[in-house]
Amino acid sequence: MEKRDYSKLQNGSDIRGVATEGFPGEIPNLTSTEAIRIAKGFLLWLCEKTNKIPSDLKISIGRDPRITGMELKYGLLNGFGPYDVEVLDCGLASTPAMFMSTLFPGFKCDGAIMITASHLPFNRNGFKFFDKEGGLDKKDISAILRNAESDERLAKLTPFLSNKPPETSRMTQYPGKPAPLMDAYCDHLINLIRRGVNHSLTFDKPLTGMKIVVDAGNGSGGFYATKVLEPLGADISGSQFLKPDGRFPNHAPNPEDKAAIASICDAVKNTGADLGIIFDTDVDRSAAVDNNGKEIARNGIVAMAASLVAERFPGTTIVTDSITSTELTDFLENTLELKHLRFKRGYKNVINKAIELNAAGEDCQLAIETSGHAAMKENHFLDDGAYLATKIVIKAAKLFAIGKTIDTVLEDLKEPAEAEEVRIPIKGEAFAEIGDKVIAELSQWAKNYPGMELVQPNYEGVRIAFDMELPPQRSASQDADENAATRLTGWCLLRKSLHDPLLPLNVEASAKGGCRKIYEFLYGFLSQYQELDIAPLKEKLV
Repeated sequence: MEKRDYSKLQNGSDIRGVATEGFPGEIPNLTSTEAIRIAKGFLLWLCEKTNKIPSDLKISIGRDPRITGMELKYGLLNGFGPYDVEVLDCGLASTPAMFMSTLFPGFKCDGAIMITASHLPFNRNGFKFFDKEGGLDKKDISAILRNAESDERLAKLTPFLSNKPPETSRMTQYPGKPAPLMDAYCDHLINLIRRGVNHSLTFDKPLTGMKIVVDAGNGSGGFYATKVLEPLGADISGSQFLKPDGRFPNHAPNPEDKAAIASICDAVKNTGADLGIIFDTDVDRSAAVDNNGKEIARNGIVAMAASLVAERFPGTTIVTDSITSTELTDFLENTLELKHLRFKRGYKNVINKAIELNAAGEDCQLAIETSGHAAMKENHFLDDGAYLATKIVIKAAKLFAIGKTIDTVLEDLKEPAEAEEVRIPIKGEAFAEIGDKVIAELSQWAKNYPGMELVQPNYEGVRIAFDMELPPQRSASQDADENAATRLTGWCLLRKSLHDPLLPLNVEASAKGGCRKIYEFLYGFLSQYQELDIAPLKEKLV
């Protein structure tokens, strides 16, 4: 058998690959065969970390509804089975619930695996791993994959073999033990809402009278409507796409997807709902929609989560990713009187930074990305979309009880007039070095340009604040005062992609047309680099 480079399956702190045919040129590289070896790689990693033998370990497996989930589960079972590992088969599950399987009484697993590729297309799949300390880091995934591709490393498990099924088998030889994890997880959320709302007259059904729309995008999140909200008295009749379907026929299961957000906003408006909740495929991310049908996403979901945290932890630090707006910082620091640390993209980056701050003695209660990954200290710094949704539901229910609506929470949050992103491809093999060069030289250029200021501290790429007077432009349909000037205020962030040969460029402006002005400045600078494909930027100027 040809030796595989398993490192190509690593995607930060996850494993992802092409699990089935579906798009031209995408050849499957993550099947049950790879799953067998990855299971063994994780087993060896877990044995070495816990100092336990395989037969003393308990590992849980869950999956989202992707069409390749069952095959990959069979591969994992075939990987664990020969070593007498106790394996709990949690069936259709959410990623946060899989972590909770290491903590819940009656489960207490040593490790957990979620079979998912988040919001990626149906032909992709992957694995997310947990132990009792939380989600595994990038270095842990690298170690697991090194184990998986090394016969010498995996031979360390040989003394613990009881049977050895053929590794080419695509059918399970070792069954897992069925485990009702999602029932326990739903009970956990139900109890949080009951205690959080604490209505003396309607304690058991504190959502009575409320209409809440849930959009699961045909992923794993439909349980939140039918097994959490409805038993608490909520009217969920306007909910949509709750049925799991691994081909995701209605819209991408992604709170950042414009079509997905537009769909749930329409559903809230059309049904007159008090609140909308939308999840990604595996429910580790969420966004919301207020009673007016307005999205609470990106900067809005950060502001909402921070508002809820501020009620119990005044003055705490909020760690966010790098692309949050100036207006959000103003809301966090001047309205909520919190501290804002704008850090790096990548949900594990913001979570690890929050944990680091707490270890150093600084109180940090929330780590959150604009993508909808939100991790609270009170919830083990687990990025849990259903937990964030639960906190929002509790707040909405408390406001509902006194005749108020959820939109009042963010009434002081200002928003930029424009917010856009352009992704600029880097040509050539040495894309990381090229990206570093462009960022360093842009930083130096902006430092000496009147009206531009480098934003500090800055932990990723180069962030430039714009504040300058511009001459007016005369159009064919509009008179202009030759002596008047237009002020450009806004910012841009140019950074390297976490995984791809790209330079994402985020731009925000306080007035309409401001983003185009910023693009003009950057186009003039970036067009000197032959290594960059600036066609996407040029399109913004057409």
